[in-house]
Amino acid sequence: MQVLVEQFMDYLRLERALSPNTIAAYRSDLESFVTYLSAHRIRSMNHVRRQDILDFLLHEKDRGLNSTSLSRRLVAVKVFFRYLQQEGLLARNVTEVMDSPRLWKVLPAVLSYQEVENLLASADISTPLGIRNRAILETFYASGLRVSEIAELKLRDLHLEEGYLRCLGKGDKERVVPLGSNARDFLRRYLEFVRPSLARGSRDEHVFLTIRHRPFSRKGLWKMIKIHALRAGITKNVTPHTLRHSFASHLLAHGAPLHVIQEMLGHADIGTTEIYTHVDPLRLKTVHKKHHPRP
Repeated sequence: MQVLVEQFMDYLRLERALSPNTIAAYRSDLESFVTYLSAHRIRSMNHVRRQDILDFLLHEKDRGLNSTSLSRRLVAVKVFFRYLQQEGLLARNVTEVMDSPRLWKVLPAVLSYQEVENLLASADISTPLGIRNRAILETFYASGLRVSEIAELKLRDLHLEEGYLRCLGKGDKERVVPLGSNARDFLRRYLEFVRPSLARGSRDEHVFLTIRHRPFSRKGLWKMIKIHALRAGITKNVTPHTLRHSFASHLLAHGAPLHVIQEMLGHADIGTTEIYTHVDPLRLKTVHKKHHPRP
């Protein structure tokens, strides 16, 4: 397996022309992976199962790696396996369906209901930017949209009177997502009282604009959420994905069918939706009591 890693390093250096630092990062991640496989008597990449990769990530987490490092480990394994498949060295690529949401099965980060309330309330709605930020946070939690989808949201996508928005997701697939009354109310306030001054007469159709009169970037939204999580006193690592995961988890906990959550999240495979949601013991107990013939 180490020989395959060395071949992959040559490919990154000679064909992909990646920087020495990037190649060194790939090497470190894959050497950790190979060491783990060898310790568990897995001698061939063709014998690696999806569960082995998840177990490796759990092992690395127990060693103290943070979510960023774990994400990098997973990306390195995915790129490596894709290379092996392209070279005809891998019979089956078990990482093909392992998008980054798989990582959240290992690291289920979800906010409690109270933490969500605290996060939303951290925006000072006595100020224009506070109203804008509250509208953004409400939209994140009410819709479960990806950060890129929030950043690209256009005015024509909002249908507030009807109570929904349209979203262009991965693969340019359009979906309709309902919006609750709180999110609609703050969007209306933002659109009426704040956005005109941020737009400064611009014809830009993006819903959310910065103080520099430009659309938000994904990084800008990420930083804004971090700031409000800090103000709310939340000690968890809160990201846009955390709000998406919380959206799905809270819907599931309140009895929403999984296929409906799948549609709202824009997942092609319901298996991905199951990964975004965590197992809620209270919900399982309630379902068992309701449906089992001898509760």
